[in-house]
Formats: sequence, C-alpha cells, structure tokens
Amino acid sequence: MTTAGSRIVLHVDMDSFFASIEVLRNPSLAGRPVIVGADPKGGGGRGVVSTCSYEARHYGVHSGMPISRAYDLCPHGVYLPVDRSLYLQVSESIMAILSRHSRLFEQVSIDEAYLDLSNTGDFTTAGSIAASIKQEIREETGLTCSVGVAPGKTVAKIASDYCKPDGLMVVRPEEVKAFLAPLPVEKIPGIGRRNGEELRRMGILTIGDLARRDIQEIVAHLGRPGIRVHHLATGIDGAEVQCREGRKSISRERTFDMDISDPSVIAETLAGLTESVAETLRTAGLRCRTITVKVRYSGFQTYTRSRTLERFTADPGVIQRAVSELIQPFLNGTDVRLLGIRISNLEGGRTRQASIEEFCV
Repeated sequence: MTTAGSRIVLHVDMDSFFASIEVLRNPSLAGRPVIVGADPKGGGGRGVVSTCSYEARHYGVHSGMPISRAYDLCPHGVYLPVDRSLYLQVSESIMAILSRHSRLFEQVSIDEAYLDLSNTGDFTTAGSIAASIKQEIREETGLTCSVGVAPGKTVAKIASDYCKPDGLMVVRPEEVKAFLAPLPVEKIPGIGRRNGEELRRMGILTIGDLARRDIQEIVAHLGRPGIRVHHLATGIDGAEVQCREGRKSISRERTFDMDISDPSVIAETLAGLTESVAETLRTAGLRCRTITVKVRYSGFQTYTRSRTLERFTADPGVIQRAVSELIQPFLNGTDVRLLGIRISNLEGGRTRQASIEEFCV
C-alpha cells in the first residue's frame, strides 16, 4: 500500500460540464438555473438530471435526481436535452490538452481525469502545471475546471471538489491529514448514505474522527469496506493513475449523488448508458458478444452479471434487451448507488488508443 507523499497526482474536474457548454453556446442562459437531462414534461416526466448549473444547485437540484423532483424544486429552470455529440467534441479537446502534460494520463469520465506528475519532482512545479492547464482549457474551450493536486488520487479528487468552481488546490504530503480532518466523512468517495449514517451513529462525523478510531472497530461496523475508508481517512491511498492503452471493452457508469431505488429511474439511466455504448460501437465499427451490468448498493456491495451472445452484434436493441434482462435480479427495492454497463469480447474496427467516448456517462 502506497502512503501519502510518494506520488504527485493531479485531478481535473470540469465545472457543471454539460450545463456550462450550453451556456457557452447560448450566453443568454448565463446566471439562470440550467438543467440538462430528460424532459420534465411539466413535472410528470421520467428520467434523471444529467447535470445542472450552480444556479440550479441553489434550489437543491443535483445530477442523478429524478427530473420530476428537479421540476418540483425549480419549475422556472431552463430544461435542455442532452446533446451528447457536442459534449463529446468539447471533451475531446479538453482531454487532448491534459494528455499533453503527462504520459501517465487516466480519463475516468467525459469531464474528469487524473494525471501523474511525479516526474515534475515537487508540488510547486505541479501546481504551476495545474494553473497552466486551467488557463489552456479556458482559452481553448471557454470553460472552467477545478483542479486538485495531492500525493494520491483520492485526496486530489477531494481537493478538486473542495475548491469548486474554477479553483486550484495543492495539498502537500505534510498537509494531507490536516486538510482531511475537518471535512465531513461523506467526502470520502464511496461512502454512501447507509454507511454515512452508521458512522454518525458511532459518533464519527468528520474524516478526522474516522482516522482516530481503531480500524478493527470500523471493520466491525462496515465490514471489509471499512478497511478502505479507514486507510483513506489516514492518508493511505494505493491507487495508481492507470494509462488506458487499448480498447478491450467499452464501459459506462453512473454514480448517483443520492441512492435510488425507483425502477423507472434505474431503467432510464441504463437506457442512456446503453445508448452511449451502442453509439461508440457504431462509430468505431465494432461489434460485441459479451454484455455485463454492474450494480453497487449503498452499503458498498457490488455485483456484476454477464451474458455472452451467440453471435457478435452492434444492434442497440439487442444490447438493450440483454441489459434489461440482466438487471432484473437486482431490482429488489435496495437502494442503488452506482449503475454500470460494460460490453466486451469485441471484434472489428482496429486497435488504437482508447477514445473519449469510452468514458462518457
């Protein structure tokens, strides 16, 4: 396990990405609550919010929220459909900028990536690179991002979220524990509502509270996931920046800000993920045989279920039917934190560097 201080990791997260692109396209939307996602249909719509502007967030709207609930909270908002092709084009430009700054580059979603800057030698230099990245993105796309620099991926991600919007935060190794200590324990990625409630019942409200407790006590209450969250609370993070060399599969995931159990929201989310992977297959000239669904419940339990088809396909209808059937055993009323789809066992196209589209959610 790698401890804080051995690496320099940069995390870039675009600010309300889809909504910001829409404002850039239509400046008259600036300062208004912009909500990108399904059609609210006057409060009777189905589906979810893909993203929203900071003005919409003031009303309690957030990504992953049922669109009907968003309309209840913000009926005067500007509701726009997802323009995936435009967002992908802009994302391509952003990721090209990031990849210029490090050979070790890991894109984790359409608007989020990690860079390993350990070879820069020090955090001051890494901070200067982060500032340059922010400026280049603004000049080339007109958009803002938030950047965290830290000794590990998790702290870098927490730092980029902490300084939103349009922020830059550098957390040096000797500052990690002091930075994390006062933050709510839910800031650790992966702590869902149920585990957050369990920790609060134990009197653990902050990351510092968690770090001071004995790891065995945490494991007794949370199970094996308690090992990971306790390590992260104490600054231990062994995750490395993963360079994606080639396309062996295409994956999409959606992590919800709040756990969900509504079957209609789950179905709508999976339909969007399926549409995205099918579009990637089409544009790359690929076909798949194996389809996998992934479900993570609020208590960290993660399950996958796969099916290998009799023949290769790129037909969105075939993929959608398989996904619908594979998800059925998981629709048991349990709160869901994450949904994902992976298609693998690919043929056709050509071997190449992974595309931005592989990461779109």
